[in-house]
Amino acid sequence: MPAPMSAGPRRCRALLRLPAVVCLSAALLVGSAAGWYTFAGNELSGSGLPGPGAAGPETGPVPSWAADLPWPAEGQSSAEVDGIGSLGTRGEQTPVPIASITKVMTAYVILTDHPMSAEEQGIKVTADQQAADESYSATESTAPLVAGRDYTQRQLLELMMLPSGNNVARLLARWDAGSQEEFTRKMNEAASKLGMDHTVYTGASGIESSTKSTARDQLTLARAVMKNEAFRRIVATPAVTAPGTGVQIRNSNRLLGQDGVIGLKTGSSTPAGGNLMWAATKNIEGTPRLILGVVLHQQAGTHPAQAMTAAFSTSRTLITAIRDALPQAFAGQ
Repeated sequence: MPAPMSAGPRRCRALLRLPAVVCLSAALLVGSAAGWYTFAGNELSGSGLPGPGAAGPETGPVPSWAADLPWPAEGQSSAEVDGIGSLGTRGEQTPVPIASITKVMTAYVILTDHPMSAEEQGIKVTADQQAADESYSATESTAPLVAGRDYTQRQLLELMMLPSGNNVARLLARWDAGSQEEFTRKMNEAASKLGMDHTVYTGASGIESSTKSTARDQLTLARAVMKNEAFRRIVATPAVTAPGTGVQIRNSNRLLGQDGVIGLKTGSSTPAGGNLMWAATKNIEGTPRLILGVVLHQQAGTHPAQAMTAAFSTSRTLITAIRDALPQAFAGQ
């Protein structure tokens, strides 16, 4: 189910009013399938997927065959493969709004400040009245929260990452740092430490079009956050049930479970266009290889649903071509 994404003008929205409200983009409700993965040493037990040390930084020459990949014709994009390195970037790497891709950094900071294993539920957090009231918003993507109810850290991360709950992102920011402003400072500090020199965060959810980054910077973040076992399991989750409401919420990543895709995050708004950070795998001679990529600013200025559909389409085409090229690429090494 794509696109409960960060809000912007001209949002397409359907409200499910039960004990609380979950705001989802009805035009993009699509089922997905994926498994649960558990790290064990350097592999994901039961799957053979590469572990925390997967894809490396953009070092070494870009392989010549990468130039022939079907890169998106607009916006900007970047990709890399474990065991090969960078496949390069396309499009001018000028900072652009990234919408709900912002929540990847929010999760990164939360999991850095409050580590948890793949199996743990993490610390309990009480939903405040503000987060509950924001569940009823018709102008941004939210997830249902009940004031005074305790949620585990994992539950909140799921409600933030899967349906792209802006209210959950802001709740986590207040819980972690006391205010969204202080949390945003921590987000920018984390970006600086990762070398994301063309990124500025101005909020925890991505609703602000002033939060800007580049495909190259966001690929750096994808590489770092996918080393976290708990995060990797969360973004591979097809659906969850919102505690206390019985509302089932599907993952907004329409590509999840297809073409080797195991995560990551959607994001769209009218200023940002359609955006997708993705992680996929390809088994090469018994060795699983992790593929990471970011596609930004697809059909910016159009309806978010239309823009997100474009981001899914261009990403799927690129993922398929990379996976098809890898057997020969590794055979030539």
